[in-house]
Amino acid sequence: MPKSLAPAAPPDCLGLEHASERFQLVLNSISDGVFAVDAQWRITCFNRAASESLGVPREKALGRQCREVLRANICHGACALRYTMETGIPVVNLSVTMQGADGRPLPVAISTAILKDAKGRIIGGVETFRDLNKVQALIHQVEALDPLNTIVTSDPQLKRLLEMLPTIASSDTTALIEGESGTGKGLVARAIHLLSPRKEGPFITVNCGALPETLFESELFGYKAGAFTGAAKDKLGRVALADKGTLFLDEIGDMPLPAQVKVLRLLHEKVYEPLGGTQTLPADVRIVAATNKNLAQMVQEGRFREDLFYRINVIRINMPPLRARPNDVALIAERFLRQTAAKKGKRLDRLSREALALLMQYDFPGNVRELENILEYACLFCAKPVIEVPDMPEWFRERVAQAPLQRPSSLKEAEAGAIRDVLAREGWNRSRAAVALGIHKTTLHRKIKSLGISLPREDGRSRRAGPKGQKQP
Repeated sequence: MPKSLAPAAPPDCLGLEHASERFQLVLNSISDGVFAVDAQWRITCFNRAASESLGVPREKALGRQCREVLRANICHGACALRYTMETGIPVVNLSVTMQGADGRPLPVAISTAILKDAKGRIIGGVETFRDLNKVQALIHQVEALDPLNTIVTSDPQLKRLLEMLPTIASSDTTALIEGESGTGKGLVARAIHLLSPRKEGPFITVNCGALPETLFESELFGYKAGAFTGAAKDKLGRVALADKGTLFLDEIGDMPLPAQVKVLRLLHEKVYEPLGGTQTLPADVRIVAATNKNLAQMVQEGRFREDLFYRINVIRINMPPLRARPNDVALIAERFLRQTAAKKGKRLDRLSREALALLMQYDFPGNVRELENILEYACLFCAKPVIEVPDMPEWFRERVAQAPLQRPSSLKEAEAGAIRDVLAREGWNRSRAAVALGIHKTTLHRKIKSLGISLPREDGRSRRAGPKGQKQP
């Protein structure tokens, strides 16, 4: 055969001497990391994506033992590539953690295969890995382009709320998000930020219930060196870190009373003072607050300042619990499975009919967060593309079996229950409940009477907290 027609030499990543330039170009165009080893576990192939993900130049990886380069948590004792080379069984989309050259952990999904020569003899192995940080970053980029896409629903009330968010986000007015734990208050707060003119600025969260009272003010406003024992140098607080962005005060009902005075000043005057400081500093931040508590009742009990309550209660957003929108269970589950499959590089097509039926029977006291926790468990232990009932947590299956959801016996009972829930959530204020239900207050009054809904003696219009938390006539 003429020399010009001779086939190109096989690439060196297959254990031979020379790699064709075309093959190397193809290999480097792959977005997943790819490397190969010989029978002595020396790296013979290392593509561009592998180099960039791990921070190791190709020339420094070639010829070295793979465990020295990858430093994965399975390298010693549970190597997936060794298992494949010894058994011939490939490993597909196994989640492991490698370690980059700078020491940072790198979560990846790996797949393995064996390499054979022309005579069928095993000469090494090849492994591909997908950088799950990049997958997560892509998901965040998509969410940033359409923040409202992070909340999926078919519920008319929640849809109306989401339609209002761009208008709410367009101003710097303080917003208060109410709802049970796990309903997605944090997602709404972030959506307001990403839809606002401040979207290029930081979004800083303060969990008012997680910070001890003694540290709350220093964490929120920062402190000056010498302000207290151990304060060796100045420290910026969350307000300063949120400059030109959004400060999200999560679970504001748990904020210590002494700090509420300073937060009120921050809202009213847009200024603050670091702990131990004497200089008043400007605060260019938009405040969004959230709570799972009844702040109006806390005001009456003297556990929350009335003036602060009225200051944050300018724009009020109420997140309905998941049990009030049961049709969203299937939508949220489908979205979660799609995102989890992308993050973990795992095939997850759907829930089986029986598994979905089991979810639909549950009332989810932990709301969307609890649903996602159940699905995350199922995704972890599911070995097939379809999630079955046995893949779900045992405690969940037992709870559904022991306490099945009590379904209304008629349409009239269902409507009465839904209206009663909204009234209770709105403090029995019929005007606010009518707005939440999307009907005129006269229509609500007629439905209350026709459905026989009993109301407390005082509704939300007749309750007013005095300066010291006392009810006023």
